[in-house]
Amino acid sequence: MASKSRAGQPVSNGLEFGLNEWVVDEQYERYLRDPGSVDGAWRDLFAAPGRAADGPAREETATVSARAEEAAVKAVRVAALIHAYRVRGHLMAETNPLTDHQGATPPELDAKAFGLDEQDLDRTFVVDDFTGRETMTLREVVDVLRESYCRSVGVQYMHIQSAEERDWVQQRVESPPKPPDRAEQLQILYRLGAAEAFERFLHTKYVGQKRYSLEGGESAIVLLDALLHRAIAHGMQEAVIGMAHRGRLNVLANIVGKSYREIFHEFEDAVDIRSVQGSGDVKYHLGADGTYRALNGGTVGVCVVANPSHLEVVGPVAQGVVRARQEVAPDAGGAFAVLPVAVHGDAAFAGQGVVGETLNMSLLPGYHTGGTVHLVINNQLGFTTTPAHGRSSAYATDVARTIEAPILHVNGDDPEAVVRVARLAFDYRQAFHKDVVIDLICYRRHGHSEVDDPSITQPEMYDRIDARPSVRELYADALVRRGDIGAQQAEGALRDYRERLEHAFAETRPTQAAGLPPEHVTAQDTGLLAAGAVTTAVTEATARRVVASQTDLPQGFTVHPRVLPQLRRRAAMLDAGTIDWATAETLAFGSLLLDGVPVRLAGQDSRRGTFGQRHAVLTDRHTGVEYTPLNSLGAPAAAFTPYDSMLSELAVLGFEYGYSLARPEALVLWEAQFGDFADGAQTVVDEYIASSEQKWGQRSGVTLLLPHGLEGQGPDHSSGRIERFLQLCAQGNMSVAVPTLPGNYFHLLRQQALAAPQHRRPLVVFTPKSMLRSKAAVSTLTELTTGTFRAVLPDDTADASRVRRVLLCSGKVFYDLDAHRRDAGLSDTAIVRVERLYPFPERELAAELGRFPADAEVRWVQEEPENQGAWLFVSTPLRRLADRPLGCVSRPAASAAAVGSARRHAAEQEELVASAFR
Repeated sequence: MASKSRAGQPVSNGLEFGLNEWVVDEQYERYLRDPGSVDGAWRDLFAAPGRAADGPAREETATVSARAEEAAVKAVRVAALIHAYRVRGHLMAETNPLTDHQGATPPELDAKAFGLDEQDLDRTFVVDDFTGRETMTLREVVDVLRESYCRSVGVQYMHIQSAEERDWVQQRVESPPKPPDRAEQLQILYRLGAAEAFERFLHTKYVGQKRYSLEGGESAIVLLDALLHRAIAHGMQEAVIGMAHRGRLNVLANIVGKSYREIFHEFEDAVDIRSVQGSGDVKYHLGADGTYRALNGGTVGVCVVANPSHLEVVGPVAQGVVRARQEVAPDAGGAFAVLPVAVHGDAAFAGQGVVGETLNMSLLPGYHTGGTVHLVINNQLGFTTTPAHGRSSAYATDVARTIEAPILHVNGDDPEAVVRVARLAFDYRQAFHKDVVIDLICYRRHGHSEVDDPSITQPEMYDRIDARPSVRELYADALVRRGDIGAQQAEGALRDYRERLEHAFAETRPTQAAGLPPEHVTAQDTGLLAAGAVTTAVTEATARRVVASQTDLPQGFTVHPRVLPQLRRRAAMLDAGTIDWATAETLAFGSLLLDGVPVRLAGQDSRRGTFGQRHAVLTDRHTGVEYTPLNSLGAPAAAFTPYDSMLSELAVLGFEYGYSLARPEALVLWEAQFGDFADGAQTVVDEYIASSEQKWGQRSGVTLLLPHGLEGQGPDHSSGRIERFLQLCAQGNMSVAVPTLPGNYFHLLRQQALAAPQHRRPLVVFTPKSMLRSKAAVSTLTELTTGTFRAVLPDDTADASRVRRVLLCSGKVFYDLDAHRRDAGLSDTAIVRVERLYPFPERELAAELGRFPADAEVRWVQEEPENQGAWLFVSTPLRRLADRPLGCVSRPAASAAAVGSARRHAAEQEELVASAFR
């Protein structure tokens, strides 16, 4: 049965909830203890004539039931109103500094919609421990709800599944905030003054230069200040900040402690062109490491990660840096002693997919960093794009609801509320080790980059901004009006800060006259080739110890019947003296662990291996328990951490790159499911892996494993795009290899891991697919226990004096060429494998070609189309080397990487191989 509210909407009568009886009993018990503790309607009911000690008289039952039903219905309506504010109160919150008042009360928060009116305001209701009280008047309830959810902070948290987390947030949001003391007020004012003065100083001294000003969002500095104060109080080791451009210079100056003189030198373009920074980058892309110094004397390390104009791509990179630093922190045992902070723009947070990818990583085993505090500096505008054209969601932060992160919207012009929100966010992170999002709603006082006029596209918005005092001015006026500080004190700190800026500016002069750029840097100059000087061979005893880990499994552990033969085959191969690809890789990883080198491997299905070849982690057939054999090598072996990543390339590779920066002593590998899928991570490849050392002086040893080879599987499962990586190669910035022998792959991985940090660069390895099980693609155990990586594999089978044709190639096509030569009985053709494409092995190749007659024709053979693969890159050095005819055998130029028909592919491959010998 249902009744109707005064608004005419159906409302439960309480009996449907089963509340009638317990409500009456509870209220009657209160009445017996203290009649004044219950609402007047209940007193009238229980004091009615004829009421016995144990309840209403029989003749009054109908009246009592009606009144009780009404009381129960009212109690349910109040409870529903409280719930509605918790869910939707943020819609009424006064969070927009550019709006004088919020809109009308949403219908779902209007008390009338719940059958409550002004006559109910002073009635007392059971509120079930709301704010720690059992009963409250409706007026008190509404006042608390509006103060908690509808002032300068709007809170979204009811989408969180965990009742414990919801209750945690409720308790803190619904408790009256403790007003800041005078010291806290002065600290807020000082930080606002520093942020404002810094921006205005640059605006007047460097007119027309891009800097991506923080003006309008200066409270971001106050927020970061509050976060880091909290971090210091909790004894944290460090904070790592990933952020885009807006406000970066301000953060570097006022949070990280980068000197003003250094920043001014960058504006003066007084950078030493011969410095190790290489070509460098614009100032608002640069990162820095420093120490944050709290006004109370505490300190904590701070790192701001360098970031290109691909704004949000820094997110996963910073997460990787944090994860690595947490693992080596002194108290890294689950304490998450490094705080990740991500600073976003509103348009980018809503618009760039890598944000969602990075959020999705936040609780995954291989990527968890104990929770990130996300700060969205919400300018309510992109470059010129309004939210109506930039997103389909109500809030820029709605994507964070997918991971059930609490979202705290706060008015950027209420710095005291900003501090409260910062503390709440930090405490939530510490309590639950989950991400939390702060939506700092502010504005951008100038154009996107200080050189454009925003009033062209947002005239009304910028009329309001131009007429609005700064947040510092508003806050200082409020403090003076309240009598908390004097007017002179409000201006004193600002004046002192300006004087410090002027002093630093006066000392700033260009220190480097313009001159010629540094000479071209070769691979030899950077020391990349020196990496090959390390010893990569291992003893047979080491090899046997590693292989034993594959078969000496825990008692009672049941390996899947399809996997066990593969593990046993590894031991049998060792006895037979032949090694396949998966075994060579296992031996490389295991021997590095025994050398004390940690190994981290991540990628989609990488633990098993896309092609069922690796089995780095075993799963018990009956119990599902997991076991990692290489972690059973015993002391002093380092840790092997293989992870199956989420279905992402961009965020995951960004994470692994960041991890490699912070742990240079580790071998960090990312494997694409197919080499083609690296396309999805091209931003990380272009902006970080290929150029970060040149731009920012960052060195990484990250290794990419890209399965590559045209085998009739269509255009998206064939090519790792060798040509793209080679096009990015210069100045010894990375190595690109296409090994054809397991032994060479073994030495390559060990060389990458054991090279001295100053010689280590990113490594791109185009790994095989069908070759993984090819009987021809095997090495001997001796190749692992002696020798090193060979950039060129000579043809030891051909009689050099009789050779009339030399075929140069890389990768799988060698085995097709070799089979054709053998089947055709040809003895006038040599096949030489180029195992490393960059740095190109000119010296080794020159020595090999010198063995053959001067009139022998040289051909480069590749299975990729002519405009793809290595040909366009290698043709230049080959022409320098070969003073003889030079040609290319390949598929015709094509826009796709491969054909989609297996039959057509086979016919093309047969023709390609045959034409190489014509």
